[in-house]
Amino acid sequence: MTDAASADTSGAVTGGVRTLLRLEGLALFTGMTLLYYIWDGDWWVYAILFFVPDLSFAAYLSGPRFGALIYNAAHSYLAPMAMMTGGFATASPLILSIAMIWLAHIGFDRALGYGLKYASGFGFTHMGRIGKQSKLTAD
Repeated sequence: MTDAASADTSGAVTGGVRTLLRLEGLALFTGMTLLYYIWDGDWWVYAILFFVPDLSFAAYLSGPRFGALIYNAAHSYLAPMAMMTGGFATASPLILSIAMIWLAHIGFDRALGYGLKYASGFGFTHMGRIGKQSKLTAD
């Protein structure tokens, strides 16, 4: 691993903290999906929108720094929580539905161990290394 990659990922969590973050992600995914069910949302809308945040992967075509910026913007709680607050404030079912689905997606990713990205590359996340290289460095 290069020094730059090492410096950029020194904040990756491990052990019990990583497990806790994954469990929080699972709780978020389960909670938002259950809320969407109770809300009586259309499941075809859920299915279509669930993976929309992953379109941010395309930003990596412009390089890892820009890719990480766009990916993190799409996988941070900031925008969907603001959207959910706005949805409650305006009593907008569409905005609330989109926010629930977006938060469910983020929770699903965190439960699988996918974290926010560092600029050193797609595989470097705040939840630890992901991909084939992570298995090589774990030994």
